[in-house]
Amino acid sequence: MKLYACVLILLPMISLGQTGSEIYLFDVKKEKGRFSISSPVNITNHPGYDNQPSFHSNKPVLYYSSFNEDGRSDIRSYNYQTGETKDITQTQEREYSPTLTPDGKYLSCIIQRDNDAQDMGKYPVDGGEPVTLIDNLVVGYHAWVDHDNVLLFVLGEPLTLRWRNLSTGEEKIWSENIGRSLHKIPKENAMSFVHKISDEVWMINQLDIETQEIRALVPTLPGREDLVWTQDGKIIMSDGEKLFICNPKEGKQWTEIGMNTGNVSVHGITRLALSNDGKKMAVVVSE
Repeated sequence: MKLYACVLILLPMISLGQTGSEIYLFDVKKEKGRFSISSPVNITNHPGYDNQPSFHSNKPVLYYSSFNEDGRSDIRSYNYQTGETKDITQTQEREYSPTLTPDGKYLSCIIQRDNDAQDMGKYPVDGGEPVTLIDNLVVGYHAWVDHDNVLLFVLGEPLTLRWRNLSTGEEKIWSENIGRSLHKIPKENAMSFVHKISDEVWMINQLDIETQEIRALVPTLPGREDLVWTQDGKIIMSDGEKLFICNPKEGKQWTEIGMNTGNVSVHGITRLALSNDGKKMAVVVSE
């Protein structure tokens, strides 16, 4: 399909074409089963690309990818109790999608190299020398299944969803023409991914880890692929300006979430992240 061919041409030039973005941190409330967010704080406030947020599993820390003055992306952390920002990496490579590993000792990420390779590696969580985990695939995005297994978005024609055992090297292709949003579904032995069935129909699918079966859950919001799971099994997405929530076990209806942004103009929403305690949400917006 022409759409995917274009994606393949553009992705190796990711650092050249990224638009400016900021990350806002919101307070999250759940009252009588209804979600709302408020009190936005710009935690990056930095010209250029600040994106791909993810939370530490049990510390008040958010990790993200941020461009430096040379247009290369490094990993930074923000402690939302102390307000302190730290550089985790300062390298000649480009690091994307920082994700806490299941053991909590490392941040796994995509390392884009000057020869257009996109490997998967990991850095010690407080900084240090990297360990390369995958260097024989062009990896776009990843999500941990468990300590040994990882779900991958792999570039190629078509884009593929792959399962890789890092200990044995065993690999399996699960689906094609997928989106970038890969997630472990909370409290279930399952993963989720977006299947782009056509240019118009994008479906959030569930991959059962034990049975290895894939089933459709709900369609995405039109043309949108970024999502986050709540701990009670609901899905949150954005149409770019507002947030919506859906319970895939009860139907396919998306319901708007209340957003109190105060005097802050929030637009161009893309990626989302939710803390494990459900009290904080990171929202990426246009600069």
